[in-house]
Amino acid sequence: MTMGERYVSTADIRSALAGRETELLDALNIPWRGGKPHIPCPYRAHADDHPSWRWDERKRKAFCTCGARDVLGVLMGVEGTDVDAAKIRAAELLKRPDLIRERKPRGRGGHANPPEQKRKRATPAGCALIAYAAAKGLPADFLLSVGIREINYLSAPALRIPYFGAEGGEPAIRFRLALEGKDRFVWRKGAKARLYGLQRIEDARKAGYIVLVEGETDCCTLWHNGFPALGLPGATNWNEERDAPLLADIPTIYVVIEPDEGGEQMLGWLQRSSIAPRVRLVKLPEKDPNALYLLDRDGFPVAFRQALDEAEPYQVIADRTRANDLHAARQAAGELAGEPDILGQFEKDLKAAGLVGEERNAKVLYLVHTTRVFDRPVSVAVKGVSSGGKSYTVESVLKFFPISTFWTRTALSERALAYSDEDFRRRHLVLFEAAGMTGDIANYLMRSLLSEGRIRYEVVEKTRDGLRPRVIEKDGPTGLIVTTTATRLHPENETRLLSLAVKDTPEQTAAVMLALARDQRTDAAVGYARWHAYQQWLAAGECRVVVPFASRLAQLIQPVAVRLRRDFGLLLQLIRAHTLLHREHRPQDCDGRIMALPADYAAVHNLVADQFAEGVATMVKQTTRDTVDAVKRLAKLEVTVTEIAKELKLDTSAASRRVSEARSSGYLVNNETGKGRPARIALGDPMPTELEILPHPDQLADCCRVAPLQEGIDTPSPQADCDAELAEIEI
Repeated sequence: MTMGERYVSTADIRSALAGRETELLDALNIPWRGGKPHIPCPYRAHADDHPSWRWDERKRKAFCTCGARDVLGVLMGVEGTDVDAAKIRAAELLKRPDLIRERKPRGRGGHANPPEQKRKRATPAGCALIAYAAAKGLPADFLLSVGIREINYLSAPALRIPYFGAEGGEPAIRFRLALEGKDRFVWRKGAKARLYGLQRIEDARKAGYIVLVEGETDCCTLWHNGFPALGLPGATNWNEERDAPLLADIPTIYVVIEPDEGGEQMLGWLQRSSIAPRVRLVKLPEKDPNALYLLDRDGFPVAFRQALDEAEPYQVIADRTRANDLHAARQAAGELAGEPDILGQFEKDLKAAGLVGEERNAKVLYLVHTTRVFDRPVSVAVKGVSSGGKSYTVESVLKFFPISTFWTRTALSERALAYSDEDFRRRHLVLFEAAGMTGDIANYLMRSLLSEGRIRYEVVEKTRDGLRPRVIEKDGPTGLIVTTTATRLHPENETRLLSLAVKDTPEQTAAVMLALARDQRTDAAVGYARWHAYQQWLAAGECRVVVPFASRLAQLIQPVAVRLRRDFGLLLQLIRAHTLLHREHRPQDCDGRIMALPADYAAVHNLVADQFAEGVATMVKQTTRDTVDAVKRLAKLEVTVTEIAKELKLDTSAASRRVSEARSSGYLVNNETGKGRPARIALGDPMPTELEILPHPDQLADCCRVAPLQEGIDTPSPQADCDAELAEIEI
């Protein structure tokens, strides 16, 4: 029988050891009888120049401060000693072989599992308290005083690090399994990442400042040297709603920024945090506080205090960084930043890239994706027959934007949006084919993200404390760009989207085939990099846009449908996007906001006037009108889709889709009630008299006049300024 097939339970050993520790000390040759109260640690793998063990004659028990908590703890292993072997050795020294038992096989069919199948996870490298204390230069007794303990984890020593709450208790526990390595940390099941050291936050309130660092080691290093500190278990583990209120009454917050990816991630969430105005950034000559401490332990307090004194306010650094980024992006964008007709230049480059016939839809998509920088991005659905070029049009437009501004998927599971690790803020979710998101929950989450600007999704999870609720939060603002062959999407989503239809005419098909035959796409000549820099320049600069003529525009639009309450907001956002694209050619109001001109409305009107009228059914889409007219020309009570296709000179799939659109609006009906039989199409409701919803741009020509620029200062007229204050509409 091999050693690995025998075992002794911990309870048996402790019971046998009760009152007999002296026997075990004698067996280990530990000189406890020498009359000295303190003795060297029995674990000889580490130096113990100052004896850390004490024998209590009254309690007849050994106590220690070095991390090996008792004699049994030594035998059970520090630095990876096999647990079973240690307990078997203890049983032998105590002359209790009856405690040693044979391990019963647990495999199927009565066969023992091979050693590699005994555990799902490999035995970790191990992290003993003594080794950790030595590596970090911190006294073991200090680490014990802050609650860190050594345990056995998968037959190896590990550190149990409690995350105390501000009011006490241990809401979370993290285990350190190794000194180095990617997988050296694990959380206790059910634990949630939180700030480390909240039990000491009162010290920070008294001191008037706190130092925010990454990791428990840096936190302990600062505590040991008299600095109040809190630790983030990871650079991205800041939770604004949970953590910011805890620091609300602390005047100064020092944040140590490490020179690595973690430091960049901390700067990322600081940009959006309410604590930013009180933050001062600390940059050390070494990677982190512990590294600086190990360099000169005695001089660390003075060196770190000097680093705090030299820390710069975050806002000063952020403004300087923003100005540098803005200048660099402006230089990289080149002539685009000063282009007076950016959509005209976009159309030229789009044609050079190979897109034909869909320039109008592409311009709308360009405006839509630019709205991502606003608090309410516009969303759009690109509709058309299969192989109609929907996805190609969207992909062609997205090439003009940095890849970080959008997130593409072909399909989503029901709860993917809630559980995704992606950051949705200031981005568009691009979903190729709406069929990839058909479930009720998926549609609900999408509507929440679009309308509320965030997702708050509560689930129930199984934890070691039983079933517990958890709220999953995903912040926006986020927009949606979706392609679909359907004539209509989910009713609740349809009203939140601007609809664009790709061309299905024979002329468009011929143009596409000719473009493919020529294959004259010149992606290199387009220069996508300058377009990316141009968008980065826009996002980094002033993005607040006011529409001075918004009230006048609202008065000119006839309130014929409730949907206009939402569509009017989309219209204003598109006007703002067009204004932003021409930022260098637009005046600013007294608050520095960019002011839209009637010319911005005119450009948007030319692109989307038809879509807005069709959305509220005051205008019939030209393709639908042509389809109904074709049925009239056939002069029959009932016609087939094939006959309609021949009359329109379209393929059957395109004609069928047009018929479906006309039927959904009631202008055509299908008299065939039998399932699987050819449709019998007849005329339905008469088409309405067309009514323009959006007023002609000429009607706004005199409502907003801007005085000429004087000495480089934009000076809006008093009337324009008044209108800006009274008429700005937030959606």
